[in-house]
This record gives sequence, structure tokens and C-alpha cells, in this order.
Amino acid sequence: MAASEAPENHKMETATATTASSSTTSDLNFSVRRRSTTVTDSPSTEMMESEDLKNNGKECDKVKNENRSDIKFYYRPSAPAHRGVRESPLSSDAIFKQSHAGLFNLCIVVLVAVNSRLIIENIIKYGWLINSGFWFSSKSLRDWPLFMCCLSLPAFPFAAYLVEKLAYHNYLPQLVVVFLHIIITTGSLLYPVSVILRCDSALLSGVTLMLFSCIVWLKLVSYAHTNYDMRAISKSIDREDVPSISPYVGNPHDTNFKSLVYFMVAPTLCYQSSYPRTEFVRKGWVVRQFIKLIIFTGFMGFIIEQYINPIIQNSQHPLKGNLLYATERILKLSVPNLYVWLCMFYCFFHLWLNILAELLRFGDREFYKDWWNARNVEEYWRMWNMPVHKWMIRHIYFPCLRNKIPKGVAILIAFLVSAVFHEVLLG
Repeated sequence: MAASEAPENHKMETATATTASSSTTSDLNFSVRRRSTTVTDSPSTEMMESEDLKNNGKECDKVKNENRSDIKFYYRPSAPAHRGVRESPLSSDAIFKQSHAGLFNLCIVVLVAVNSRLIIENIIKYGWLINSGFWFSSKSLRDWPLFMCCLSLPAFPFAAYLVEKLAYHNYLPQLVVVFLHIIITTGSLLYPVSVILRCDSALLSGVTLMLFSCIVWLKLVSYAHTNYDMRAISKSIDREDVPSISPYVGNPHDTNFKSLVYFMVAPTLCYQSSYPRTEFVRKGWVVRQFIKLIIFTGFMGFIIEQYINPIIQNSQHPLKGNLLYATERILKLSVPNLYVWLCMFYCFFHLWLNILAELLRFGDREFYKDWWNARNVEEYWRMWNMPVHKWMIRHIYFPCLRNKIPKGVAILIAFLVSAVFHEVLLG
């Protein structure tokens, strides 16, 4: 038995040695060919490369063998095709557990195709109805009073800075400071209104001036209110009345003109001495966003001129016609109005504010939240305009609560202030 096993073992060892030598020879030949086409730095590098190639070859052979075994055993005609309990993708139990990006893209394609057909049909039927005089009339060149009024608006922030500087050095009593700020903020709003009423200006000029004046008013109120609160905190620190957890301890109140200038041009309505900043400006990104801004602004003007204005001009007064006709006109205006509103939101809250934030390296760019997922109207109003919402919470809602005004009344006051400014802007 031992004699018979010895030759067999000898044969197996010989075969193994032959296989090993052949594989070694092939690996060496491959490594020699590798070295003839590649320049290496040292012999150790060549040895490492040859070892890596051997390991990669073994892994590839292993994967190929596994694939062969899968094909051999799992893909036979007798293999079971149904191995578990599964729901259809559109069933009620599985529809919210998967992504619907493909259906969303399909809806976008259909929406673009349908609206493109409607635009072409409208142009063929009614022609090109865009009238530049609605935006820039011959009076626009004579709207220099509005232009000069817009250029003179920075005088109000400068006056507010002087008042705060005098208050910081205790040259003015607190009541006088509050009274002067009331005069400055009121003047920043009434002065542009009076200029617009005196001048028969074009639509775009008046809306732009009122937008600037409302923003200046909101910023001045925040500047005055914040400095008033910081002065009160500084006095409390001197009296040691502020708890150690206060975020203002160790940060004394000071009036800085540079911080005011940055605040007046920054995309925010809430004043603070410093803001989170980014490290650099992405110039290429700014150019791309600016191109988008031009395209969507032009599309918004096209919808207004081609669809909304002709419908309004051809409609009767809603109080003079019948109710059914007025309802039909309102429904006909609803779709183009929705497109205009979406374009306005995208152009202003996303493109313009992000461009301004990028140029100023302004870090906090939460200008809106996902208002399209709002569950009710109250949640929608809190999410779609974050700069105004933060201003309302900071300077209207919480001060009302601190003065022991009921929560419902505080919400109503904040809503009324917002409604008044929207009417002033559009009126």
C-alpha cells in the first residue's frame, strides 16, 4: 500500500510543480512584457506591480467562476422565478416607498410640450402682442425724479447711523432716540410714495422704487430695534442682571458703519453685527445664475404681455357683468397668473438673492423652505418667504408675546403688517 501510494503522491507533486512553474513562467513573461512597456523607479516597485497583477487575476478568475456557477445552477429552466411576496409598484402599500423621479420628468416633458403648443397657437392666432410701452414707455426716460429718489434712499440709513452713534455715546435720551427713528423710518416710506404720486411714471419704475423703499423701511426698523435691545442688554450687563447663558455676554454693543453698509446690501432684513460668510466667490456659478435670471424674467414678461394683458383688456368689469362670465375670466387668468408667480418666486427668491449672497459671501441662504409640501395655509405662509418671516418673528411676534399680548392677537398683528406692506408695494 505504501509503495503504491508513493508513486501516486510523486505524480501529484510533479503535476503541481509543473502547474506552478508554468503559472510562474507565464506571470514572469507577463511581468517582463509589463516592464518593457512601463518605466519603473526601482526593482521593488516592479515586484509590487507583479504581485498586484497576480492578485487581480485571481480575483477576476474567482468572479468568473461565481458567474459560471450562477448561470449553471440559478438560471436553469427549472429554477423558481417567484421567490417571495412582493407588491406592485403602484399599489397603496408600496407607492410611497420608492422614487417617482421618472414620472416627475415625464410630467415636465408633457407640461413643456403642451404649453409650447399653446404658445405657438396663441402667436399664430393673435400675433405678437408684446408692447414694450407697458414696461418702458416714453415717460420712462423722464422718470428721473424716481431715479433720483432711489439714489437718495441711502440718506435714511445714514441718518439712523448718526442717531445710533449719538445714542451710543449717551448724547441723546432714549425717548428722543426712539422718536428720531420713527421719523426716519416713516420718511423712508412716505418720501417715495409722494414722488410716485406726483410723477406719472411707468409701471416698472414705480414698482422698483416701492420695493426698494419697503426693503429700506424693514431694514431700518430692524436696525433700530436691534440696537435698542443691545443697549438694554449692555446696561443689564453693567448692572449684572443678565444671566451667564446670555449669548451677548462678552460681546459689547458698538455701532459700526461697515456693518450697517453690509446689512443694507445683504439679502436679509434682520440686522446683526456679523453674519456667517463663505470663503470665496464662485464667479462661474454667478454667471450661470445670471443667465437663468435673464431667461426667466423674459419668460415672465412674455406671459404677462401675451396672455394676461389681452384677457384683462377684453374683459368687462367684474361688478358690471354676470357672475358666470366673471368666473370664466378668473379661471382663464389663473393658469398664466400661476406661471408668473412661479417665475417671480424663482427669479427673486432663488436666483437674485443667491446671486447677491454669492457676491457678498453671505452664508445663510435659507431664503425659502419647501413650501410646496405645506400641509395648511399657515405653514405655507411661514415657509415661502423666509426673510420676511424671520423679520416678523423677530420684530413683531416675539415682542408682542413679551408684552403679554395673546398669541392669536400677535399672529393677527404680524399678518396685518405683512398685508399692508404687500398692498403698499403693489398699490
